[in-house]
Amino acid sequence: MYSENDDPIEYPIDGTLDLHQFRPDEIRDAVMDYIAECLTREILAIRIVHGKGIGVQREIVRSLLASHPNVVSFRHEEGSGGGWGATVVDLKR
Repeated sequence: MYSENDDPIEYPIDGTLDLHQFRPDEIRDAVMDYIAECLTREILAIRIVHGKGIGVQREIVRSLLASHPNVVSFRHEEGSGGGWGATVVDLKR
């Protein structure tokens, strides 16, 4: 992610990626880069927050996950953790 003056902004790699701060054209790269970094750090359970809205970001995320070779499974987050607004992902090395 970049700031207004195109300087990179450090994003925490803690297993949760919140896409609310990304533009739609940045989502693909953000998700793919985040998964790659999580794999490097051996974080194999991640949460991607895409919001509920009309489902555009959710569908982009899910299409990326469906074809990613390191994704074992993904599902809506259960309970109060986000429901339709977040996807939980299990990765393999």
